[in-house]
Amino acid sequence: MQTIDFNLHSSEGFGIAEKILLLSFVSAVILMAILGNLLVMVAVCRDRQLRKIKTNYFIVSLAFADLLVSVLVMPFGAMELVQDNWIYGEMFCLVRTSLDVLLTTASILHLCCISLDRYYAICCQPLVYRNKMTPLRIALMLGGCWVIPTFISFLPIMQGWNSIGIIDLIQQRQFNKASNSTYCIFMVNKPYAITCSVVAFYIPFLLMVLAYHRIYVTARAHARQIRLLQRAGNPEPRQHPPDQHSSHRMKTETKAAKTLCIIMGCFCLCWAPFFVTNIVDPFINYTVPSKLWTAFLWLGYINSGLNPFLYAFLNKAFRRAFLIILCCGDERYRRPSILGQTVPCSTTTINGSTHVLRHPAKSIWKCR
Repeated sequence: MQTIDFNLHSSEGFGIAEKILLLSFVSAVILMAILGNLLVMVAVCRDRQLRKIKTNYFIVSLAFADLLVSVLVMPFGAMELVQDNWIYGEMFCLVRTSLDVLLTTASILHLCCISLDRYYAICCQPLVYRNKMTPLRIALMLGGCWVIPTFISFLPIMQGWNSIGIIDLIQQRQFNKASNSTYCIFMVNKPYAITCSVVAFYIPFLLMVLAYHRIYVTARAHARQIRLLQRAGNPEPRQHPPDQHSSHRMKTETKAAKTLCIIMGCFCLCWAPFFVTNIVDPFINYTVPSKLWTAFLWLGYINSGLNPFLYAFLNKAFRRAFLIILCCGDERYRRPSILGQTVPCSTTTINGSTHVLRHPAKSIWKCR
């Protein structure tokens, strides 16, 4: 998602077998990211019910950002990684690096917006959610996800602000006289490394932790309430559905809490190593091995392929839309009519926010 310190080449290079394995791996990552994000975008465009859910605007925009990462950024990084040479010129190196920083940062900011949207939907009263997440505010949030990254990508990179004080070191690493190779080197000074890392990762990460922690606490508290009601043997507690659906609701809330842990775990696993190293490297005289940079960078890229699975495939409505697309509109996967509904359905309320639960319940996303 976000590339700050980009020195992929390695003085010792890769062997033939390593290059084959690397090419197979990065090709699988790129293909997974392209297909997964395309599927998400097509599903929302074709399914009217998905278009009615506000959260899905963020998911589609996230999918578009991740799709651009997989099409405009990953292939060139893969070719340089395998060929151990950059053949596209210095200007395109700057453009490609700027796109990398822009698109990966935009992807991370979308994840932050999704967490805030879920916080207002799950932890606040319905009226609060409607007042907070108006169409204008959603448009402004989406615009911010794309505009803010330009201030840490194209603007400073094209102006050379990231290289102030380290130009000689960059020029030294751009060329390998022994192998007569040229590299697309993107090294950053200390101010740029700190500023960009804070904007692109640490602030969104802090907001996501706070939002998902509150959602997790709310889900666990609701599950605890249901357990207490079951033990009390009250079949029709006030503001709660009939007891026959309590076990389904408890499973739903527990699974929702686990899903949030998976989302945060994947995000941290993919991006924390890169951004921690990105801040540390300038303070240790840029001594981090290039292969370690490469591993952390592609670990972050993998997140662009995981996002469709974490934010869409775990949602039952999206899964149904995917099956319709992949099965060429098979009627078996279309939504049953309201009059002919046969699937057990109940509702649960979390702080006044109503959620539709079906068996087997898989999602915490709010139904509208």
